[in-house]
Amino acid sequence: MKTIAQKVSAQRTLQGVETISYTVDASGRSLGRVASEAASALLGKKSAQYVKNFVLPVEVTITNVSKLAMTERRIAGKDYTHYTGYPGGLRTTSLTMLRDKKGIEEVMRRAVDGMIPRNKLRKDRMKRLTVVA
Repeated sequence: MKTIAQKVSAQRTLQGVETISYTVDASGRSLGRVASEAASALLGKKSAQYVKNFVLPVEVTITNVSKLAMTERRIAGKDYTHYTGYPGGLRTTSLTMLRDKKGIEEVMRRAVDGMIPRNKLRKDRMKRLTVVA
């Protein structure tokens, strides 16, 4: 019995395009507005060379994350959930617990991560995000 080997291309980044750097200042702005601006830049929607099936060489830096404008209602009401895979394994973490354990940078990273499409390019795009408190 003959088997046919299938060749899979590992290239997912667009070649021949200069690296574009974006800096988003988060001071005094809400979490979602900053995250949506960063996600749009990571996807390459602000670039003229936008191709939806490639990762553009875009570097996004979010600065002054510690100066985000977040209301008390948002801080008290936001919960992050994940399922462990076991029966009864639904785990929830509040925004205050996540901020205390991993910092405000992780809160911003998760907000941007939720706005990136869930496909094979997601991990490569998120590697190009830098969050600075």
